[in-house]
Amino acid sequence: MARWLRPLVGALLLLEGAAALSFLHHRYEELVQALFRVQSQCPYVTRIYSIGRSVEGRHLYVLEFSDYPGIHEPLEPEFKYVGNMHGNEVLGRELLLQLSEFLCEEYRRGNERITRLIHDTRIHIMPSMNPDGYEVAAKQGPDSNGYLTGRNNANGVDLNRNFPDLNTLMYYSREISGPNHHIPLPDNWKSQVEPETLAVIQWISSYNFVLSANLHGGAVVANYPYDKSQDQRFRSHRRTVNTPTPDDKLFQKLAKTYSYAHSWMHRGWNCGDYFADGITNGASWYSLSKGMQDFNYLYTNCFEITLELSCNKFPPEEDLERQWMANREALVAFIEEVHQGIKGMVSDENNNGIAGAVISVQGISHDITSGDMGDYFRLLLPGTYTVTASAEGYQPLTVTTTVGPAAPSLVHFQLKQEVVRKPAERKASGTRMNNKALQKKVVPRAARRGTQR
Repeated sequence: MARWLRPLVGALLLLEGAAALSFLHHRYEELVQALFRVQSQCPYVTRIYSIGRSVEGRHLYVLEFSDYPGIHEPLEPEFKYVGNMHGNEVLGRELLLQLSEFLCEEYRRGNERITRLIHDTRIHIMPSMNPDGYEVAAKQGPDSNGYLTGRNNANGVDLNRNFPDLNTLMYYSREISGPNHHIPLPDNWKSQVEPETLAVIQWISSYNFVLSANLHGGAVVANYPYDKSQDQRFRSHRRTVNTPTPDDKLFQKLAKTYSYAHSWMHRGWNCGDYFADGITNGASWYSLSKGMQDFNYLYTNCFEITLELSCNKFPPEEDLERQWMANREALVAFIEEVHQGIKGMVSDENNNGIAGAVISVQGISHDITSGDMGDYFRLLLPGTYTVTASAEGYQPLTVTTTVGPAAPSLVHFQLKQEVVRKPAERKASGTRMNNKALQKKVVPRAARRGTQR
């Protein structure tokens, strides 16, 4: 299907029976009420839970959509949206509330596309990661809101500069053939992050998220990793060095899915800037250290992009409906992108799932791991791949598989236990470094370069 035609077809599928929604800015209490209203209207496919509290004690609520809320079903991928990370960038917050109402209403109406999405995906929606900052910004209002008023949390910290810097560890690790996934955290990381950041890290460590987006404002572009460039010699905030991940082509496709489903993002010219196809590599725009999207990619199995959705960080209420119509199809289409590539079970000879098995794709130097039940999800573009599953104590298994443009290919791995050999027969498997050794070697080097920790 032509790229321009897909958003049109998807939008037509969503138009039928779409109910009028309220387009208002929601303060914290109103946001909570809106979430619980959705949960009460769709009690069998939703669940509300809190991942923690902000500095000022506000809950960081998440609304989950699933045919079995609260339960991870094997081979069903986990997806998340996070909004309002910067308290004064509020459009994402309102769009996610609208999306929550929309999913519930369309499910109740029997919309086949939405029903299939909720039955096949476990969707987690966090409208506000920074409720304290939002309250500061909301007191100013959209007319007099300063560009930075309410951006940070209650401790004055920018949450998108507050995650552990795994990029520096990764760049050094790459030089010594070290790990390319699940980079270890510094020993003292908890003392270096804010309560909101800590809650999110523990959250994404508890769920095997596959795909994600965090919603921002101040520009109109879909931004993909890496956000931080490798070159540490320059300190300019606006340096631009394209810094692709091993999954660069996949990330570009994910970003284009959103931009071309959006009413005008794909046009490129927005807010006085030009981005071809409405997408950009983060570091190619400007280098950002300790950001959330890079952290997701380097520490978890999750592929995350950052969506900049409006020139005005705090748009007036009369603009919210237009923005919702511009983003509605894109928000749904991006969730659907979680269903591509390969997925399957990694098990032993007795069909017991193997957690933490490493899934490697030849030619792409970024691995993912199986979840607690042994299921794995590896996002890939259409093509033929050589894939290896390995786990400690088991013989690795390699297969060749072809990925199509639609549903993910199902590829299971049943691993045999490794034959124990005598010490004299064991061969060295190359240079390996444990987590503490890697940290000890990297941190002094990073410090000499002036990296802020």
